[in-house]
Amino acid sequence: MTGIDWRLSVRGDSRRAGTPAARTGFRDLLDTVDAAELAGIDGILVPHDPSGDESWVVAGAALRATRHVRVTAEFSPAFGSPVYAAKVSATLQRLSRGRFGWRLRATPAAEEYRRAAEFLEVARGVWNSEPVGGNGFEGTGFDYDGEYFHVADGGFRGILSGLPFPRVEIAGDDGAALALSARLGDVHVFAERRDAPLGDRLIALRSAAAATGRTVGVALEIPVIARESDDEAWQRAERLIRQAGAVPDPADRLDHARWAGFRAAGFDDEIGLVGSYSTVAARLREYAAAGVDSVILTGRPHIEEIHRVGEHLLHLTDPSARLPRASRSEEVPA
Repeated sequence: MTGIDWRLSVRGDSRRAGTPAARTGFRDLLDTVDAAELAGIDGILVPHDPSGDESWVVAGAALRATRHVRVTAEFSPAFGSPVYAAKVSATLQRLSRGRFGWRLRATPAAEEYRRAAEFLEVARGVWNSEPVGGNGFEGTGFDYDGEYFHVADGGFRGILSGLPFPRVEIAGDDGAALALSARLGDVHVFAERRDAPLGDRLIALRSAAAATGRTVGVALEIPVIARESDDEAWQRAERLIRQAGAVPDPADRLDHARWAGFRAAGFDDEIGLVGSYSTVAARLREYAAAGVDSVILTGRPHIEEIHRVGEHLLHLTDPSARLPRASRSEEVPA
């Protein structure tokens, strides 16, 4: 079964491409979160956006407002102290019964990958997934002397111990990103690309993970326009391009379901899916068969598109296995 997540917008939303996102109240953002939970979406990604609301604050609010959906905050490894990030995360795990996750945002630069690796090593080092008694200022003996971070006698005890470490997502296609995921990540996130078949990149990830003796989950981040018919969906795609002030390019229509015009229409990713609900669901099933464990969808306007996905698409992606969210067990006791 393929998990279905949703990427939020943290700088507002708009119905038309090419227009500034409307300045809306924070309640509107939480309404989108509520819609995702109601629709049966499995997880929410809160992106890092220098011009938008802070991802950690939005994630905390989303966790408080929901009961079942996973919430992942994207942030840079230059965010600050990994020990403090781990402590905040431990509290969020207590609040949410283990639903909080991380997406580390690192640009393809050797220094950023080294910092990201140290950040994760330190955060995992001070974390104790099994309960550890005691309180006060004593650690549990974790020491670290790195290029960017230093820890002496770190380690969580008491109420900060005995919790699941946040699920770690890492994105990127270069060898350093794959190596970082293979060693320290839980899920590697890809995007569709014109110049690099997804299958080849999945093979490279599995090879890197196998060299470390680990397995790493696979996610695909992909925007979507799904409607009752293929024609209706492609008409919507063409309207988005024209609203953005561009002219539709026939070369962007890569096949019957993939369109490379999303970035021109204001999305972060270039390539996404366009088609009827059955067409899009069939392509999502193909991704699952190729080894993709979850997809991170997005669309505009968010609330309306989430409801479309929940009502018309989710049950088609895996009719035999998708269960109502309320029937799934919670893993972390209160």
